Order: sequence, then C-alpha cells, then structure tokens
Amino acid sequence: EEEERKHQQKHSGPKAERKKLKKQGNSTEKDERKRNPKAFGVQSAVRMAKTFHRAQDIKTKKHHIPLVDRTPLEPPPVVIVVVGPPKVGKSTLIRCLIKNFTRQKLGDICGPVTIVSGKKRRLTFMECNNDINTMIDLAKVADLVLMLIDASFGFEMETFEFLNICQVHGFPRIMGVLTHLDSFKNNKTLRKTKKTLKHRFWTEVYQGAKLFYLSGMVYGEYQTQEVKNLGRFISVMKFRPLVWQTSHPYLLVDRMEDLTDPEKIRTDLKCDRRVSLYGYLRGTYLKNKSQIHIPGVGDFQVAEVNFLPDPCPLPGAQKKRALNEKERLLYAPMAGVGGVVYDKDAVYIDLPACHAQQVQEEIRPSTELVQSLIDTHATLDAKMAASKVTLFSGSATLDSADVNVQNSENEGHMEERIWDPISHRERRKVIFTEEADDDKGDASDSSENEDSDIEESDAEEQEDTNENGAGGMRETSDHGGPTVKKRKLEEEKDVTGAVAELPVFADSEDDLEMSEEEGDAGRAADSGHCSEEDEDEEESADEEMDDDDDDDDDDLSKEEEEGALRWKDRLQQKASEAFLRQQEAMPNLRKLVYGSEEEDGEDVDEELGGLFRVNRPQKSRRFQANALDCSHFNPDSSHNWDLEEMLDSIKDCFVTGKWEEDQDAATLLKEHDEMYGDFEDLETGEVHKGAIEAQDQSQNNESDEDGDAEEAPTTADDDDVQKNKRLDKKRRLKERFDAEYDDGDATYFDDLKEEMQKQAELNRAEFEDLDDETRVQYEGFRPGMYVRLEIPSLPCEFVANFDPRYPIIIGGLGSNEGSAGYLQMRLKKHRWYNRILKTRDPLILSLGWRRFQTIPLYHIEDHNGRHRLLKYTPQHMHCGASIWGPITPQGTGFLALQTVAGINANFRIAATGVVLDLDKSVTVVKKLKLIGYPYKIFKNTCFIKGMFNTVLEVAKFEGAAVRTVSGVRGQIKKALSTPPGSYRATFEDKLLMSDIVFLRSWCTVSVPQLYNPVTSLLLPVGQKDSWSGMRTLGQLKHDLGIRNKPNPDSLYKPVVRTEAHFNPLHIPKELQKSLPYKSKPKQQQRKGKRPRDMQRPSVIREPHERKVAALLQALSTVHNYNTKKAHAVQHAKHKEFLRQKEKDEEAKLKRQKEARKNLYRIMGQKDQKKQKSSLKGTPKD
Repeated sequence: EEEERKHQQKHSGPKAERKKLKKQGNSTEKDERKRNPKAFGVQSAVRMAKTFHRAQDIKTKKHHIPLVDRTPLEPPPVVIVVVGPPKVGKSTLIRCLIKNFTRQKLGDICGPVTIVSGKKRRLTFMECNNDINTMIDLAKVADLVLMLIDASFGFEMETFEFLNICQVHGFPRIMGVLTHLDSFKNNKTLRKTKKTLKHRFWTEVYQGAKLFYLSGMVYGEYQTQEVKNLGRFISVMKFRPLVWQTSHPYLLVDRMEDLTDPEKIRTDLKCDRRVSLYGYLRGTYLKNKSQIHIPGVGDFQVAEVNFLPDPCPLPGAQKKRALNEKERLLYAPMAGVGGVVYDKDAVYIDLPACHAQQVQEEIRPSTELVQSLIDTHATLDAKMAASKVTLFSGSATLDSADVNVQNSENEGHMEERIWDPISHRERRKVIFTEEADDDKGDASDSSENEDSDIEESDAEEQEDTNENGAGGMRETSDHGGPTVKKRKLEEEKDVTGAVAELPVFADSEDDLEMSEEEGDAGRAADSGHCSEEDEDEEESADEEMDDDDDDDDDDLSKEEEEGALRWKDRLQQKASEAFLRQQEAMPNLRKLVYGSEEEDGEDVDEELGGLFRVNRPQKSRRFQANALDCSHFNPDSSHNWDLEEMLDSIKDCFVTGKWEEDQDAATLLKEHDEMYGDFEDLETGEVHKGAIEAQDQSQNNESDEDGDAEEAPTTADDDDVQKNKRLDKKRRLKERFDAEYDDGDATYFDDLKEEMQKQAELNRAEFEDLDDETRVQYEGFRPGMYVRLEIPSLPCEFVANFDPRYPIIIGGLGSNEGSAGYLQMRLKKHRWYNRILKTRDPLILSLGWRRFQTIPLYHIEDHNGRHRLLKYTPQHMHCGASIWGPITPQGTGFLALQTVAGINANFRIAATGVVLDLDKSVTVVKKLKLIGYPYKIFKNTCFIKGMFNTVLEVAKFEGAAVRTVSGVRGQIKKALSTPPGSYRATFEDKLLMSDIVFLRSWCTVSVPQLYNPVTSLLLPVGQKDSWSGMRTLGQLKHDLGIRNKPNPDSLYKPVVRTEAHFNPLHIPKELQKSLPYKSKPKQQQRKGKRPRDMQRPSVIREPHERKVAALLQALSTVHNYNTKKAHAVQHAKHKEFLRQKEKDEEAKLKRQKEARKNLYRIMGQKDQKKQKSSLKGTPKD
C-alpha cells in the first residue's frame, strides 16, 4: 500500500516569510509604515480632532466623583439578594451557587447564608420573597441584586416594583438572570425573546447591564458551567459605595437568641424579651449604647455591644491560587448549617443525636474531630505505643521501642519502662544522667494523676482547635499503619487579641522531649505528623508562628537553668494553673500535657533563637549511611534568616552585635574619645577636640534653618537623627516644588483620586497599631466585625412569631434621627399607579430604615412663594408634601404605598420623592371665600352683613379687599355695632341690593401628627404580609356601608328655558330720514285673506270618472314598473359589454406589446451585425 503523503510546509514565499517574522516576534507593521507612510498618516485633521474628542468624552463619562475608601482591611461579606416572582428558581439558584463555592448541598434556604468565595471575599445570600415589606428592607442593604426573570412568561410586576424600590433607596449593582429558557422549542423564538427582554431590562437599569441566561436544568439543578460563570462574575465584581449605607451602621441579622429569664416568662407570657442579635457590622462605625431601628419592629436602645470571633473567617495569608476544601466555609445558623456557634462567653457545638455514629463530613465538616474524640476509649500514647509500621514489604515491623532505643543512643538519655496498674499501660520514664535519683521520686508521685488530666485537657484543646476551623486528625489504628489524615496547624486570634498557642503532637512523650532538646536543629512548632506534601505549607506558616514560640521561650528558659528537663515535676499543680489560664485565654496544649520545658543559659550557643522542632522518625530514617554524624551536627538545620528575630538572635556572635557595656567596642570608643579626645597632629598642625569641647563650640556656632536653636548632638546617634531630619526637610521641600511645577499629565480627576487615596491611608493608619479592645473604645465597632447586640425590651411577639425567611435588619440611627418632627418633601405620583392620591388620606412611607404610616398634606408653590394646599396630587408633575415623621437627612429618597397587605394585582408603588427640609418653615394655606350681602346702600358706600360673626373678626380684616360677583372692587373700612359682624365698606361704583360681596382669604392648615410604624415582623407566621393600618375615608365608608347625602345644589336638573319675547324695533322718524333706502323700514301692508270669489272652486268627480282615474293610475304604475325593470336589464347588459370590451382591450395591448418586442429584437440584431461588420472593416479585394 502506498503511504499517505504528508503535508509539506512552505519554506519560501510571502506567507512563509510572514510566519518567520511572527515566530521571531518582529511585527510587519513597522515595515509597512516605512514603506507607505502616507497610508498611516493623518488624512483629515478635523476628523481626527472629532475622534479624539469623542474618545475623551467616553473616557470622562466613565468617571465617578471619587469617594474616600472606608472599607476595612477585612470587609464584611457582600450581601447578595436573590429577587424574583414566585416559582422562578430563586432557591435553586442559591443552592447551585453555594454548591459551586463550597462543594456542599443545602436543603432548605432559611435566613442569610454566608460563604467564603475567595481569598479576600465572602458572600451572604438572602432570598427575597414576594412580600413588599421584605423587598423594601432588602433593597436598603443589598450590595448586589440577582434579578430572576421567567423568560417563558416575561417580566412580572414584582420585577419592576423592586427596580423602583432600588432607584429610590440607592441603586445597588443589579444582574438579570433569565430562567426557564428550556421551555422554548424554537430557536428563533428563543433568540427574539432574549433580545426583547434584554433591551427592556437595559431600559430599566442601564444600557449594557449584565443579563445571564440559564439555559436549562439537569437533575433539578442548573448547568454547572453556567453557574460557575455566574459565580466568577460575582467573585470579581466591584461595588460603588451608596450614600445611605456608608453613613449608617447596619446589620443583616443571621442569628437570634432569647436571653429572657425563664421564670419571668413563666409568670408573664406577654413580658418584654431581652434578645441578643448577631451579624456582620456593615456601613460605618457603631457606638455602644446607640439608638437603632429594626424595620418591622420599631426603635430601640442597644444595651450592650460585643465583637466575637469571625464564624466564617477569610482564609490565611498564605500564597495560594485557590481555596482548599477546609477553607470552603459555610455559615447559616438559621438554616441549621455550621456546627460551631460563637457566643459572648461560650462556644456551642451542634452534634445531631440521630447522626452521632455517622461521619458528617459533607453536611457538618467541623464536628468530625469532636465526634472521634468522644468515641475514643484509649489515650493517644497507648495507641501510639501499640502501633507498628513496616518500612519495606517483607521486612520486620518496627514499633516505638526500636525507635526509642536508637533515639536514646543519640541523645544520651536513659529510659526505664514501668507498668502502671491504674491506667493499665506501660509508662516510659526518662532518666537523666546527672539527676537520675531526683527524677525517680518526682515521676512516681505524679504518675497517678497524669492520665485523667492529660486526657481532659487533650479533648478540650482539640475541641477548641476544631471550632476555629483547623480541621480534624485521624489517629493511627490499634493494629498499626500510617496516619490517614494529618493535622494542619493554623493561627487563630482570640477575642482579646492574644495569639492562641498551638498544640504540638508527637509519637510519644519521649519523642517530644527529645525533639525539644534538639530544637536548635529543627523548626518551630513542627508537628511530626505532617506528610511530605504539607511540608511546604508548614514552612511558610513557620514565620507567623515564630512570634508565638518566643513567648514560650521566656518561660522555658527558667527551668533549664537547673540543668535538666523536669516535665513530670508538679504535673498536677501545673495542670490546675493551666486550667485557670484557660478561662482567660485559649490554653496551650503543650503546657497542659507535657509541662513547661526551659533551657539552660549555657545552651544558648547551641540553640540559637530558641526555636524548637519535633523530631520526625520517618525523616531521620531517610538519612543516608554516609551522611554527617547527626549526634554532633544536624545538616537539616534550616532557618529563615530574613526574619528580624533570627538576625537578633545571633547578633552577639559578631562584632556589631549588642554587647555588654564593658565589652561593647562602640561604647568603649565613645568613652575613650570623651576622656582622651584632645590631640594635635604634629605633621599638619591640626588640633582635634574631644566630644565635650566640640559640643560647646557647635552650640555657639550652629543654628537651625528655621530659627529654632537646638542643642548639638552629644553622641553619634543624635548626629544621625539630625542628619535624617535635614534629609526629610529637603525631601519635603522637593516634593512641594515638584507638586507646584511638575504637573506632567495629571488631571484634576487624578489629583482628586490621589487626595482621596491619601485620606484613606490616613484613616487606616490612625488606629492600625492598637488592639481591637482599645480601638473599639476610640472609634466604635468597625465594619467587618461580627458583633453581638443585646436589646433589653423587644416585644414578645418578635420572639414568638419569629420566621427566619423574613430578614431582620438592624439600622443604626444618627444623633437626630431618633426624634420626630415636620418634614417637607417633593413628591410625584408614580405614572403606573392607577389612582391619584388625596390629601389627608393615610400613606405608608419607606423613609431611611423606617416603614411607617402618616397623613400627608399636598401643596404646590405659587409664583409669589405661597404654598397652596392641593386636594389631589397633580398628574405627571411634582408637588410638595408635608408630613409629621422621624427626622431624616435632607436628600434622602422615599417611596409611598397605600397598602402593604396582600398582593395587589396592580402596581403597588403609589409615589416617590425626596426630603427637602426638616422644619416647619413652610406654611401651607388654603383658599377661604367669605360671603356677605348689602343691607344699606349710600352711593359708593354700603353696609354689609353675614360675612363675619363678631366685631373682633371684622377688626382683623380691616383694610382687606372685597369684590362683588359682578366685578366691582371695594375695601373694608370699619366694623358696625349692630348687627354683630356687619361692617362699612366702600366700592368703586354703586351696588345693587342683588349683588353678593365676597372676601378672598388664605387660611393656614396644620399638618396632622400621625406616625404609625409598620410592625409586620410582630404578626404571626404566615400573616406577616397582612399588616393594615389606618384606613382612608373612602375605605371606611365602603366597609361601613355609609353613602354620602348629596348636596342639592350639586345635583344635575333638567334645564327649562322660557321663550323670550322681544319688542319690535322702533326707529325714530328723524333717523329714518337719514337712512339709505335699503335700510329704511318699508311701509308694506300685511297680506290679508283672499276673497271668496277669487278662490278656485273644488271639483267633485262622478263615480264613472273616479273609476277611469283609478284605472289610469294603475296602468301608469304598471308601466313605470316595467320601464324600471327594462332599465335594470339594459344596465346589466351594458356593464357586461364594458367588461368584455375591457378584456378585448387588454388582449389587444398585449398583442401590440409582443409585436413591439419582436420588432425591437429584430432591429437590435440588425444593429449588432452592422457594428460587427464595421469593426472587422471592409474586406480587401
């Protein structure tokens, strides 16, 4: 068979040359520019200027006003609210996202669910149900909104309602998610629907808003790749700070505890409850004893605030590309997820009884270690002593005795095995050569009490480390074999800021002692149980743990001055002291189990820095036979010399180190110069002064540039300080000069950003060095802390009717926001709301953190500044509104609803607006017309009655302008004694008794003081969306069946108009003479009756004549009918004739057209022949 020929690549030609250039990295663009520079030149300066301006405009439009970055170093979790109508897939999406980030499945989504999504970001998911109260509350705290839309149905009212709520309360980031796309069978319809929904979504949010498509479900979950893409977008999204959120502290509560005394509840079920609420603090700093508002409950005073350890901490500062499984934390106490719960003075571990014997790794990963500790029946030492290991297949097994014999030979310590009848295990006692006798006595005394103390402290310590997220450890089995899961040590800070000391595990007590004595050759806090894969991670963690070990070294350096390890001495006393220390801080497992070990001062040269390392038997067996002698020198002594502590530990070994005063070279030289510093160089004749005389001269001669005379430095250190000061001053002057003259390309926007950046750095650096306890006293509880708020007097319904599906938000109030007052607002009825709003009808407002009912007065400002009361809100324009309510900062947006009960079929948001003013400076007035009647008329003066009731009322209105219905203007002059309320007035003209006089006045309207908070969270479970407050007047009349009695003057009546009779026009004779003839009245006589003789007599026919007339009439009728019928037939024939004629005409035209075509074709062919013959030329003869 002939082999298939391989493709031969071209090695020459233009294509091959381009490929070569591309491989070499040389672009061909430069050559093209050189070859044809005009093609790359500016073709049109005007067009280039337009392009440049457009690019700059687009760049400038992206600029926001820079704000000071107040986000803490450990920001609180990002609040992600999943919104949408019912049955659109909200819970499914949350479950898929949680599974994507944490690899865990959640059954029921109740309350906030906090997860760790990356090295620097945590997420809190909250599902928003269809209740308008929940939508309003969550819109105020959301950082990101995932808006789910059912693509098979389209947009629903809930989507637009939530968008309007967000627009009012500060617009968070919004991402649309289209679901139910698998219901479209036709691909064209799917694309069209996607496009329509996308553009409508862009109209509501902004052009280019992100819209995700979830194409379908697989086994009840969304497709993994689509969820992963959505999770990536969420993980890297940036958020712009919202004004209300950054100026107020707030919490999204994820846990609630009732602290009320049970005896008090037993005696009085309706008593107020003392409740502690937990959550991440967001926004700004929270002060203790401050005022808060819980939407749906009311205003309260905080009794106590504490910060707790973070239940869902960010992963450690180790450099890793991704999170490992242990750091994929999930915290959802309301959903029953997360086995460890922190409180003020305790830590609770949830161990479900029904699953006690099963491994809860998938659902409850934090309880595995605690469960294994509870189930164990033997101590770690007994298990390790009984365990055996086989190094090679077919070789003999090694137990701990063989290893200990080799180690004891290297160490020089002796070992004695003693069987303990109480604990039923073999005890191994260390015998030191110099103090063997003393140790025997001490060890035997303490051996009895050792087991119980070690076992208890061991279990407590492992519980604490398990709660702090350090992971679990599986021990070796009784039958031997290597460890299955290795313990990783992590650094955890306590509430007080102290660093928790970390436990060290070894195969046995003797191994731990030996390893600690060999600490100079090992690493700090090495567990001896880490696998080879974990060694790199542990080395990076050593740097962080050096600080912890330094504290232990101070304690360990006391006992070893006596010359030996005495870890069994006074073991019971040490255990009791450690237990007392455990109440204050997290205990140290090494001190509890093995006692304190201290070094002798003579061993400083061997153990530099006091770093300890636990010996690894596996590692020691890997040493080769030709390696260096380990008893004298350990070749694997790796120290991190970049650390300042390691450098300080060996400073004394060098000349530049810190020596004693009588041995330090620099100190001795200074003293020598002071005493013997004066000498004269005989060759040059230069006189050198000592330090003391030089100081006196420099004080007289030297002065500072600023005019501040200071003493000259007396030592070399002071000289360095002065030199640094001068350098700093020069540097500052140069920076000032550069800032003034070297602007470069910096714009005003860049300068503003730099200024904000400096302010943010100043804010961070102010309290950076203080511990949390001290910082809290200065600046309050900072955002990002997990805090516990204790509220002393919450209504009992809050606890009894608690539903985790409804969010509990704690909003901090400003200094004046707790008091009520008059608010002036600008309001506009929403164009989608189908009713206009009436003054004095109660309205539910969402303003700030609060939702409350109040009675607004609508008004509009006239051209003269008067605020005139309106009965109804105007259509499509703003109006003013005055209410009585809680003081809220100016510029805060609000929205209004008429009811929050149930689900209305129509759009629920009635109006939106903004707060303008906070005082009662605006006076709302309404028009008032007072009517009076004249009872005496004297030329232009008349007496009016019926307008006022008393003389005092008239005195108030003296000089006021009045007017009649006919338009005659006048003025009130003075009150009359009788009748009461009458007055004298003057007018422009004389009045008639039928005139009506009225006075136009303005009456001040007072704003009703109603503030009724919406307490929806106090309603029973299942009825929280049915809160109803004060009803409107129309609702009251409808509910009570009251009908208005109509005003008789307002009823419509039939209009009866009498016929008007006008007199004949009378023109005087003199005027008639001057009129033209056609306008003169003609003297015509009226037509009279015709005389009887002039009238034509009537003819009476005979019977025969009547018959003849009837016959003629019948014949004429028949003739007319026949004529009409014949005319119709003729018309139809003519119509048919015309139709046929038209057809013939069309056929004729068609024939003529075809004939013309043939004629033109023949003529064209003749012309072509003529052209060809002319092109060929005449044939030669």
